[in-house]
Amino acid sequence: MNLLRTILRKLPRKLLLSREFHMCTPLRHCSGPLTQFTDDEIIMKDAVAKLAKEEIAPIVRRMEKEGKFDDGVVQKLFENGLMGIEIPPEYGGTGSNFMTTILAIEEVAKVDASVAVLVDIHNTLINSLTMKVGSKEQKEKYLPKLAKNLVGSFCLTEPNSGSDAFSLKTEAKKEGNDYIINGTKMWISNSDIAGVFLVFANANPSAGYRGITAFFVDKESAGLTVAKPEDKMGLKASGTCMVHFDNVKVPESNILGEYGHGYKYAAGLLNEGRVGIGAQMIGLAQGCLDATIPYTLERKQFGKEIFSFQSMQHQIARVATELECARLLVYNAARLVEAKKDFVKEAAMAKLVASETALKVTAKCIDFMGGVGFTTDFPQEKYFRDCKIGTIYEGTSNMQLTTIAKYLRKEYS
Repeated sequence: MNLLRTILRKLPRKLLLSREFHMCTPLRHCSGPLTQFTDDEIIMKDAVAKLAKEEIAPIVRRMEKEGKFDDGVVQKLFENGLMGIEIPPEYGGTGSNFMTTILAIEEVAKVDASVAVLVDIHNTLINSLTMKVGSKEQKEKYLPKLAKNLVGSFCLTEPNSGSDAFSLKTEAKKEGNDYIINGTKMWISNSDIAGVFLVFANANPSAGYRGITAFFVDKESAGLTVAKPEDKMGLKASGTCMVHFDNVKVPESNILGEYGHGYKYAAGLLNEGRVGIGAQMIGLAQGCLDATIPYTLERKQFGKEIFSFQSMQHQIARVATELECARLLVYNAARLVEAKKDFVKEAAMAKLVASETALKVTAKCIDFMGGVGFTTDFPQEKYFRDCKIGTIYEGTSNMQLTTIAKYLRKEYS
């Protein structure tokens, strides 16, 4: 039974029927401070924090050393509703809102960014696109599995198609009622444990990016192979692999959404996904800070705890303030997504600031720890390594600046 639904069933009937409660449902968020959450958001946030601390934290180092997720952790993510946060209950999901997804990602990232990547991509990319544009048959086939036990992988990036995502070379040629996919995808997260892949391939190269189409491709498809995971600087437990498609046959019914609209879907999803990256980064930075400040209150030099020195206080106060600024940008972008407002500029700002703030916070935390911060005996160095990818994937910092500038030009023209 989904943990969130179980808790909601225990709430007083008077509360569930109250006007105030329904004003704070996923479709209507409460007015007030960005850090004010609805009851169901708080329930999930606290439940995920508990799960992360008790079930994930004890095996983070082992998973990093082994370079893969523990099967039990992935199972617990499914059992506790973290892999189907916004999937409607009729498909076995939690039926929560986007903000709940963001809070869950943030809480997991406080403990392990690798697991947060799994939760993020599965919810904000795979589940999201399936719910938005999937056919009735596709939803019935995939959503219950995605909520229960099937990991999805998002296949867009290629060896020669990174920031210029729409110059991809993977092709899908029509043959009767099928499509034959050929090509290679690179830097594909969760591909080592995925059971289904959302593949973006050009079904009409002569039309340029307007030929790009999204396909469901099951792992068992003949001709689909996943290479060994890359040996990365950070996020080592998260499998990032090349995925090869050698004459992979998929039925026409596996087209997700409309033919030739893949570029629109990818662009829209990545804008939304950047809010998820922002959540990863603020969670990671907060986790690092939470592991560091207690040390500054215990470590003594010159007869005093190092936190008592004004220079330390000012540095800690500054990074804590900058982290809170990043958090508010992320939360604001999430609320704009829920309100169905234009959020592209705000999402770019959130990802830009959150990822660069995480770099600063984690680097400063190593400084605050002194020599021990440079060892693997303490978690600060792992947080530092894990956060660097935040300025790169789902759009580099320069790409975010370009997006922000484009919107500013419109606003001032």
